[in-house]
Amino acid sequence: MQIPQKFLFIKLYIWKFLWDLYMFFLFAKIACLYIHTSCKIEKDSNSANDIFELGKDTWEMAKSDGQGLKYYTLAEDLKRMILDGGIQAGERLPSENELSERYQISRHTVRKALSILANEGYIYAEHGKGTFCSELVRHTKTSRNIAVVTTYLSDYIFPKVVQGIDGIMAQKGYSIILKNTRNSRKAEAKCLEELLQKDIEGLIIEPSKSEIFCKHISLYERLEQFGIPYVFIQGCYEQMKEKPQVRMDDCKGGYLVTNHLITLGHKKILGVFKADDAQGRERHRGYVQALQEAGILYDPDNIIWFHTEDRAIKPFAALQELVRQEREFDAVVCYNDQIAVEIVKALEECHIKVPEQVSVTGYDNSFIAENSRIKLTTIAHPQDKLGEMAAKLLLELIQNPNASLQESRIFIDPELIVRDSCRKRG
Repeated sequence: MQIPQKFLFIKLYIWKFLWDLYMFFLFAKIACLYIHTSCKIEKDSNSANDIFELGKDTWEMAKSDGQGLKYYTLAEDLKRMILDGGIQAGERLPSENELSERYQISRHTVRKALSILANEGYIYAEHGKGTFCSELVRHTKTSRNIAVVTTYLSDYIFPKVVQGIDGIMAQKGYSIILKNTRNSRKAEAKCLEELLQKDIEGLIIEPSKSEIFCKHISLYERLEQFGIPYVFIQGCYEQMKEKPQVRMDDCKGGYLVTNHLITLGHKKILGVFKADDAQGRERHRGYVQALQEAGILYDPDNIIWFHTEDRAIKPFAALQELVRQEREFDAVVCYNDQIAVEIVKALEECHIKVPEQVSVTGYDNSFIAENSRIKLTTIAHPQDKLGEMAAKLLLELIQNPNASLQESRIFIDPELIVRDSCRKRG
């Protein structure tokens, strides 16, 4: 059957309309693709200019994520350069303005990136100097360096303690980085900050003013964060009393010297103790315990408390003031041998004879105790042994980071050394 020409024309018209519509959508799609591709090329070009020394992997990530989290991209880029050695430990990073210009991002975005790296320990800021690559990421655990921080270095018992530490560490091939704080909390914090920038494998530290609340625990937490074990010696902060430590049983030591005086017939016993460290608190506690067991009333007015800052003056002056007030006493328990020697001098200036009229005890069995004019009755301090024990404990923690903390708390039994500074009372 032949199709009428009119219907054929209509059919051709419909096909042409559909074809034109198809071509319209096709060109529209091509135009959209062109616009999208142009924008992406321009965007990728900008990203390539923005990224400072990006490696291939980071660049591909940046292209695939588009603008994404710019601060995260910057943080990851800087981290990669630090870990790859492109930015060395201690090296100053570009300023915020320089990073902002290189990456074509705002300073606020730069700060967010730097904040991430600082929180992760990769960088640190010094006021007025800039931002630097931290040593924390450079801890290789192969330096064979051990840090030792004491309150003092050159006098009293400290040289022998350090000698004990060094003897053990040297046998194992370790070198010692030695620092002292002069019993200053501020100096201790500074020491820790400096050591956190060095490649050390462990730390032995005598805390400064250990009886006072520690405000820089975060520095010890950073040591733990980076797998650097530490051991306290001599004392420990109350908030950290479960941490590894090697120290004297100072409560028992204070008890032994006080009980010795009570056994000799003394009943009016003064005490001179240091208020800002744990040793002073514990020796005072032992003193009180001995009095209570003997049925002697504890009188707080019989205690002279002193601090690091006034240790050279307070004990001497306070005792002479008690003499002027005609306070009756027949013995003095002293915080350590250094204080005991000063107390003997103060008594002699007041024309009171030691030990004929007043007995005096020391603590630590230092060279002072044995070589002073009146040889002191005191408590033996195993200086070398304490250092050796601390070193062995630290080595154990280095080799076995998961060791029980309970087993890493070591208290050394004190020993009474009787000499010439005490005499029996009738």
